[in-house]
Amino acid sequence: MTRQVLVVEDNRDLGQLLQMHLSDLGCAVTLAHDGLSGWQHAQRGSYDLMVLDLMLPEIDGLELCRRVRATPTYTPILMLTSKATELDRVVGLEMGADDYVAKPFSLLELMARVKALFRRSEALRANAGATQSEALRYGDLSLDVDGRVARLRDRPLDLTAREFDLLVFFARHPGRVYSRAQLLDAVWGNGYDGYEHTVNSHINRLRAKLENDPQQPTYILTVWGVGYKFNETLGT
Repeated sequence: MTRQVLVVEDNRDLGQLLQMHLSDLGCAVTLAHDGLSGWQHAQRGSYDLMVLDLMLPEIDGLELCRRVRATPTYTPILMLTSKATELDRVVGLEMGADDYVAKPFSLLELMARVKALFRRSEALRANAGATQSEALRYGDLSLDVDGRVARLRDRPLDLTAREFDLLVFFARHPGRVYSRAQLLDAVWGNGYDGYEHTVNSHINRLRAKLENDPQQPTYILTVWGVGYKFNETLGT
């Protein structure tokens, strides 16, 4: 199977180098050199992976990532950044990037991360295929796992891909308490140690969309000093 990859990198030499190495992995690579043309390609095509530079002309990588994540189709995103500060990495992850590599980087490391994202995508697809009829319901909340649709009082919720994954994980394990580190490992995957505050911000956004009063949540509960759990008393 030939995987389709979109690379958006304004450094043409680096873009061509990435294209060559991804082609060696059996990928068909579409190359764009600015955020606007990258967004146009993203709208027209279907991709198994997007590799986005952070600093791009026209539309920067964070905005491009945000736009891609606002679409109904989930596509893995690997962010390239010449900024090595923790804030830049956290912002990229919060916008929905699946992984990041700071420049200058080793091509061996980059290709290893690409392969890891492919493996994770295949595992997610296999899991979705095994649970095509899975539907979860708690109180006024219903989740169509295969269709990746969440509804509250029969009205669709506008969730990002990561917010949906986090909500499904909670709903599959009602009453079980998870630390932020456990949630990070289960939903985001390996490689995100130290970014537990990303979990906090996603839970805060979920509460803002789910709860009548986010300060007194009824779905995702805080277990002080431990972590979070999904309210098992809501019933199914």
